[in-house]
Amino acid sequence: MPLTVKGPRKSTTRHLITLLSGVLPIVFGVVILYLQAERTLEQSTAETAGEAVRQFDLMLDNTALAAQELLPLAGHECDNQTQLALREQVTRRPFVRATTLSWQKSIYCSSLFGGNYVSPVNPDDYVNGRLWLMNGNPVTPDTALLVYRLTQGDQGAFASIDGYHLTNALRLISRYADLLLQVGPNWLASDGKVHDTTPPVFAVAHYQLDSKRYVYSIEAGMPEGEVWRYMEARYPALFSLVVFFGVLAGILAHWLQKRSSSPTRELQRALGANEFVPYFQPVVRGDTRQWAGCEVLMRWKHPKEGLVRPDLFIPLAEHSGLIVPMTRALMRQTAAQLAPHADSLIAGFHVGINITASHCHDLELVEDCREFLAAFPPGQVTLVLELTERELIEPTDITRQLFEALHNLGVMIAIDDFGTGHSSLGYLRNFNVDYLKIDQSFVAMIGADALSRHILDSIIELSAKLELGIVAEGVETDEQCQYLAAQGVDFLQGYLFGRPMPCAEFIQSLHSH
Repeated sequence: MPLTVKGPRKSTTRHLITLLSGVLPIVFGVVILYLQAERTLEQSTAETAGEAVRQFDLMLDNTALAAQELLPLAGHECDNQTQLALREQVTRRPFVRATTLSWQKSIYCSSLFGGNYVSPVNPDDYVNGRLWLMNGNPVTPDTALLVYRLTQGDQGAFASIDGYHLTNALRLISRYADLLLQVGPNWLASDGKVHDTTPPVFAVAHYQLDSKRYVYSIEAGMPEGEVWRYMEARYPALFSLVVFFGVLAGILAHWLQKRSSSPTRELQRALGANEFVPYFQPVVRGDTRQWAGCEVLMRWKHPKEGLVRPDLFIPLAEHSGLIVPMTRALMRQTAAQLAPHADSLIAGFHVGINITASHCHDLELVEDCREFLAAFPPGQVTLVLELTERELIEPTDITRQLFEALHNLGVMIAIDDFGTGHSSLGYLRNFNVDYLKIDQSFVAMIGADALSRHILDSIIELSAKLELGIVAEGVETDEQCQYLAAQGVDFLQGYLFGRPMPCAEFIQSLHSH
């Protein structure tokens, strides 16, 4: 279960992370859908423009064929036979609205006027002399016409496409895209009107395609907001799925934050609620079995889980950096509970409290110990700090100053679980230690394991040579008690003499002893 030394995030930060975790997938999903829709519309307009070019090329192919067949008649008299040929092309060729002949840049015969019709021709009106998008003629004013012109010397033949066919093509080729037919400076939209202004630029999926065979181009595109309308029409299920995954991501983020930060946050909550309480286990003299002190052990009275074992929360407290304020609170509660019964304690009553490497980073521990001792009459209590080895205590200038100040205050130092940690001998060399506490694993092997008993004897001998006090933990049988007493062990601690108990029960048991 992950922890951070910085502790849990603030509530607003957690809510913000949850909100972002839910909103960002939705935003990214919508962006992806938007880009996909935009790309789809761009492909659609490109295909639409291509289809429009094919359609208009087909229309112009018919005008070109009509003009090619009529061109040899240019210059001939506009008699019945010539007029019949003009009308025949209009009849035979799809999309062809009218046909006309010219001689020396002057129209003289037309299928529309029943014969002779004279009108000058301005080649500059035609793009490359071939194509002119015009806004009607005398017969159909204000109606678009696309005129194809074919010339050879003085001869000229014309074939025109009615605006009706042009606008129908622009309207029907695509359901979504808007189309423009542009010939030179003139352009035609689906409204059927020819304009000579600058053609509009489409806001969405603008695409331009030039005909490879005739001098015109097709503009295709869509108005502003068409992407959203397309998404609304085509992607409702996908959008719902994006929202669902966004909400799911938000819920998952909230759960992960709650899961990842709950141990530290719960420890902080419990610390503020004074749920960490002291339990007292008696320590007796090895020779007389008189109660000479106690080790203060931390227990967690959880409102829902009940009494929580220290091995389940002490490592978390050390990892999260909360062990220091938790120990300070424990010392204050211990002083508050034991001080009223100071008269019941023998002089120099030992009170053991565990400390870790986290307590040795500064000198605040000295003030905590001074405050603890001030709660008792002078000399009534001896405070023993037991160094645990879950974290290595480095021999720095701060730690040396700390231990020197503690000794000057009358506080004693013990190495807890001696013989099991990799740094026990290092602590003896670097720090001024007063007691060794033999780990219960060695005590448990008395009478069962010769090797462990030899190690136990060596520890006892070492303490005697170094003139250190020694405490044996985990004493549970009379055999163990008698063996340790015979070896000159100063103090004994274990279930044989009492389990860890609340203060009231401890004081009651103390009176009976």
